Amino acid sequence: MDNVLNFSRGDAPLLISMPHPGTHLTPAVEAGMVEAGWDLTDTDWHIPRLYDFATELGASTLAAQYSRYVIDLNRPADDKPLYATATTGLYPATLFDGEPLYREGEEPSAAERARYLAGIWTPYHQTIHDELARMKAEFGYAMLFDAHSIRSFVPRLFDGRLPDFNLGTNAGASCDPGLADALVAVCAEAEDYSHVLNGRFKGGHITRHYGQPDQHIHAVQLELAQCTYMDEQVPFDYREDLAAPTQAVLNRLLQAMLAWGQQRYGR
Repeated sequence: MDNVLNFSRGDAPLLISMPHPGTHLTPAVEAGMVEAGWDLTDTDWHIPRLYDFATELGASTLAAQYSRYVIDLNRPADDKPLYATATTGLYPATLFDGEPLYREGEEPSAAERARYLAGIWTPYHQTIHDELARMKAEFGYAMLFDAHSIRSFVPRLFDGRLPDFNLGTNAGASCDPGLADALVAVCAEAEDYSHVLNGRFKGGHITRHYGQPDQHIHAVQLELAQCTYMDEQVPFDYREDLAAPTQAVLNRLLQAMLAWGQQRYGR
């Protein structure tokens, strides 16, 4: 499969992973979807644009091109459930609101989905693996920031309004506690925004799988409420007036990661 990801290599020990901004669909997925799915509502809209400053900090960036409706890159290849609460799987069958994604009997075949695993999921994860390994070989450590966004109200997935900045470290298992503390401190200083650490979103497969602090690989997920930078309704417009101050906080978060790494490892 062609054009499954966009990757840019930087010169700092930090990789920004963006698994859900993609909007490409395969013919089989597009043909079987219900009308409610055509808007791709559950996309992490505009995330590459929101993080376009990251390359100036020296970070490597990786962004998926295919929609999560085709295959969810933040789920394990064996589709083992990550949450006891409502969620979606490796091959989503429902929208976030619980409505079916496909007309009855028109979901992609098992053979078609095996193509997605080999042609979309595997290259993305191989890139993460290889880039983290390169960073660790060069710097002695590596850091992964998994960048997500979601509508601020999704009743099926969480109660009430989601906090603006939702940091996840797999309940402390995916990164050094000092790094988590540094990021929480940045959020606490951003008085116009709410935040939480390891609330509803503790990190999906990417955070849990790659975060190995005992091996000097530290992973953090940020689930950002979309109301902080865009309109949450169709056509999902990017709002520069909202995005600019949000980007300033994101910039401070990434700078805090880099500063923590330099202080902890001396480079």
